[in-house]
Amino acid sequence: MTEAEKRRSKIFGTELFSNKNLTFEPNLRMATPPNYRLAAGDELVIDVYGYSEVQHKVKVTPEGHVRIPYLGPVYVNGLTVDEAKKRITTQLATIYGGIKSGNTFVQVSLGSIRSIRVLLIGEVVRPGSYTLPSLATVANALYVSGGPDENGSFRSIQVIRNGQPVADFDLYDFLRNGDLSNNIVLQDQDIVKINPYKTRVELSGEVKRPAIFEVKPGESLQDVIDIAGGYTDLSYKEAIRAYRINNKEREVLNISAAEIASFPPRSGDRYFVEGILDRFTNRVLISGAVFYPGEYALENNMTVADLIKKAAGVKEDASQGRAIVFRQNEDLTPSSLSFSLQDVLSGKQSVSLRREDSVVIYSKLALHEDYQIKISGEVNNPGYFKYADSLRVEDLILMAGGLSDAASLKRVEVARRIRGKEYSPSDSAIAIVAQFEITDDLKPVNGFALQPFDEVMVRRSPTYAEQSSVSIDGEVVYPGTYAINSKRERISDLMRRAGGLKSEAYAEGALLLRKTFTNASDSTLLENKLQVYYNKLEDSSDINKLQSSVTQKNQLLGISLNEIIKNPGSKYDLYLEEGDEIKIPKRLQTVQLFGEVYFPKKVRYDKSVSFRDYIRGAGGFTDNALKRRSYVVYANGDVKGARKILFFNSYPKVKPGAEVYVPKKGEKKSLSSQEALGITTGIASLALIIVTVLEKIK
Repeated sequence: MTEAEKRRSKIFGTELFSNKNLTFEPNLRMATPPNYRLAAGDELVIDVYGYSEVQHKVKVTPEGHVRIPYLGPVYVNGLTVDEAKKRITTQLATIYGGIKSGNTFVQVSLGSIRSIRVLLIGEVVRPGSYTLPSLATVANALYVSGGPDENGSFRSIQVIRNGQPVADFDLYDFLRNGDLSNNIVLQDQDIVKINPYKTRVELSGEVKRPAIFEVKPGESLQDVIDIAGGYTDLSYKEAIRAYRINNKEREVLNISAAEIASFPPRSGDRYFVEGILDRFTNRVLISGAVFYPGEYALENNMTVADLIKKAAGVKEDASQGRAIVFRQNEDLTPSSLSFSLQDVLSGKQSVSLRREDSVVIYSKLALHEDYQIKISGEVNNPGYFKYADSLRVEDLILMAGGLSDAASLKRVEVARRIRGKEYSPSDSAIAIVAQFEITDDLKPVNGFALQPFDEVMVRRSPTYAEQSSVSIDGEVVYPGTYAINSKRERISDLMRRAGGLKSEAYAEGALLLRKTFTNASDSTLLENKLQVYYNKLEDSSDINKLQSSVTQKNQLLGISLNEIIKNPGSKYDLYLEEGDEIKIPKRLQTVQLFGEVYFPKKVRYDKSVSFRDYIRGAGGFTDNALKRRSYVVYANGDVKGARKILFFNSYPKVKPGAEVYVPKKGEKKSLSSQEALGITTGIASLALIIVTVLEKIK
């Protein structure tokens, strides 16, 4: 939007031509106006009824006649519809005798209307010639042309007909009073001229319609305010500030309320209506521990006690010792005045109030830290609870949802802060701890009352243990899930309960899957150790592999089931833990080869075949094979690698179900040209130093 468009949008009345919801289109379905003059192009509907009935639709010819069948032309140009009706009725009476006798009647109405050409000139947004319906008025013509432009007058819009002004239309009459008396119907070849404005002023501030207004000669500033809808409720009416442009410079004027009605505006004036001050002449405030805090009117000789009475008195939790009045001095600097609330209420002290005083009555509950107590351990809903006077441990347990099934009734501890104690250099105590027993029905058995910030701990019963289970699957007589009977139950005990091995079981291939973390302490300890190791690794892929292997649910643990069965309770016979899974396969008959062999595959197990023979059966080692690092993973999870004996590799024995792995040699990194150049330069420098030293020795 340009600056001209912005300024035009501020002019009062412009919204009529910018609002799309306003059209000012002429109503073509209304009754014909009495002053409407017929002209060429109009259509008349002549309806004869009574003893004779006939209807004619005729148009006014360019010569001004209408041709009625069996009658001939009748001249109607320039006549109103009523005048045309009388003339046509007189002519029709010559052929319809019933008209004179009163038995036949004639009705003449306007059918379709003609179009007219109107010229809009002067200070108009889109000047030019417009084709309009013959019922169009001045307002219709203004709307289709966009209305007055930035310099156009809204109060002096002339209609010129045959070279003479016939109307002077004032849009403000319509905007202020809805008066359209000068909004005449236009005729063909009329000229609508919008004159430039003569006086415009701007009114802003606390008026209902701030805008730029056009002023006619003889109107005062009060008329401008009336056009703007008057003052708002927050306006300061005693004086209006004005900015006026003189011949050389600007001027500021202060217009009093008595001068507004007679003050003559000058074009370019800017008037500003101030708002009232945001302050109260007789307000006092009270807040805090009273029943009805808020704002009250200041009365003569009013005291704090009077204000408290108006607020319905103080609450029960009000601090009686001290309250404060916050006030402003004469120079608006803040100050305060404290008083004893108890003395004021009893009449021993009187505190007078001033305008804008704020009385604050403090609550005893708000003057200290929020009192809470904590309960943790074996309760259903541990956490913090609001302290209440005379609260006991049993009450707090009830508030926490009662005891859990694992709670011990024999040892409940309460830790208490040390508060309000005199300082002693030899005293090192930082908390008071009390221990006592409770009953399962939570009947009070001691007089121990809780204090703010106490922490209650309900311990777990040392004999309480939830059911733990292990599973055994595979080649046993009774596979399935078994509950652990005692903390000392071993694998051999589980094998007896499962009925022992089946005949086709392969005991050497038995394995144990155990949870990575046995309890929370194991988890935290292992994570801390691994974090130190992660920080030493440079390759992020190595870190991800290690983390995924540790965080998986179960890990493989190799066991020697044959040794366990032969020697129950030996070092091979491990204690069972929650979630253990023992897998016992059928007798295995294959060996799997992986890695750097020419044809990795699964082969039949043969106890007479050695490690080297299995490799030869897979095509032998590849050129990239790292032979001395080869290893075997047995069916039970045990791993054995190759060993170096003198100058020869000693490979592990292969058993049924084993997996043979031959790793790949690491890639040798060749020296770059910069590295080779650096080494060469270093050697040359070292040689030069040696030669220099030898020369000095000689």
